[in-house]
Amino acid sequence: MAGLFYIVRLFIYHIEANDKTEQEKIVLHPQFELMESRLWNVITTPAMLISLLAGVYMLYLNPYLLEMDWMWVKLSFVVGLLIYHFICQNIMLQLRKGIFKWTSMQLRIWNEVATLLLFAIVFVVILKNALNWIYGLVGLFVFMIIIMIAVKIYKYFRLKN
Repeated sequence: MAGLFYIVRLFIYHIEANDKTEQEKIVLHPQFELMESRLWNVITTPAMLISLLAGVYMLYLNPYLLEMDWMWVKLSFVVGLLIYHFICQNIMLQLRKGIFKWTSMQLRIWNEVATLLLFAIVFVVILKNALNWIYGLVGLFVFMIIIMIAVKIYKYFRLKN
């Protein structure tokens, strides 16, 4: 998770480097590409593979977990996190080619998707069947709204300064 949180921050800085002088861009872009590559190849992808293998092994050892509704909800959020992972990889490859499709503000919002997925996965595992799923989804939606408001407030103060 730390790798997924940090990689998007690097993407933001990489894109914001386009606002710098030409000489600064010449230094910053290769540096961000190197940092992104190392983070991705040394930390983020190996951690994803280890987590995935550990999860599959856990289900192999405890197949009865697949009979529980909460596990299927959790696995759906994990699939969402895997999709998020590969979208981030695609963004990294685009930036490496000099393709800047995302703005820094869009990436700030995108960064919160990982937060929502992490929150949802932990929420489902901790509470399991303790809460009605409707309350859980409403809580997740409220949490999402709070994060989006925080991003908008941050943008307001950032532009003001």
